[in-house]
Amino acid sequence: MKSTAVGSRCVRPGLLPEALEGDGTVPAQQTVLLVGGTGRTGGRVLQQLLDRGIAVRAVVRSSGRLPPDVAGNPNLTVIEASLLSLRDEELRQQLHGCDAVISCLGHVLSLKGIFGPPRDLVTSATTRLCRGVEALQPAAPVRFILMSSVSVNRPRALDTRRGPLERAFLWMLRGVLPPARDNQRAADLLVEKVGPNNPYAQWVVVRPDSLLEGGVSEYTLHEGLVNSLFAPGKTNMANVAHFMCELVTSPSAWADWKGKLPVIVNGSSKSALPA
Repeated sequence: MKSTAVGSRCVRPGLLPEALEGDGTVPAQQTVLLVGGTGRTGGRVLQQLLDRGIAVRAVVRSSGRLPPDVAGNPNLTVIEASLLSLRDEELRQQLHGCDAVISCLGHVLSLKGIFGPPRDLVTSATTRLCRGVEALQPAAPVRFILMSSVSVNRPRALDTRRGPLERAFLWMLRGVLPPARDNQRAADLLVEKVGPNNPYAQWVVVRPDSLLEGGVSEYTLHEGLVNSLFAPGKTNMANVAHFMCELVTSPSAWADWKGKLPVIVNGSSKSALPA
């Protein structure tokens, strides 16, 4: 990573295979529990983790929705179940031995997905995963990486770019749309309940802007907001996946962003690697 300003980073992924990225100081084999791995961004996270040689335990409701390219990968273990339906001991069994947990869970964009149960999917999953990690009391803190959205606020009004009109709009949105309220509550839970100094679970909340198709390209990371909700920026889903994988494999990336809610947007590069 190259620093461009206080609180900002520009990332230029190399042309080497994903498995060779990171900073070279991580163990040869890591294990990640991934939830939401059948979604558009989650599928890219899954593929990129496997490309880096990371062992993945993927909790999915339907294995048939996994990306076809991952079938038969020896580093992939599929647990076909609803995360919220797993018993506590079953969840702890899947969490045992994991170095990181990545959640790409989100609400399906349909009437049933937006207004139907569970309305607190992301918050409930975050709560259960973090409690499961804490119950295991691992010797080294587990990295919890939550995919969120720029509609989520940092605490204590730190997102100073957000003016009164945007704040009022988001307040109304959270009152009307359960997913908007759910995403904010999940982030608040990590900030307020898990906290920055938890001995067993450390966290990062990744906030992309408008999600796009496309391959891995240059992207920038910011502690605060970059664009207005009414003039949104753009973020390739492949770039979100790349950053989340970097948080797993790069100690320096984790040190930069743990306990924070970084915003990720595409950079100015015209070239892109394959998705």
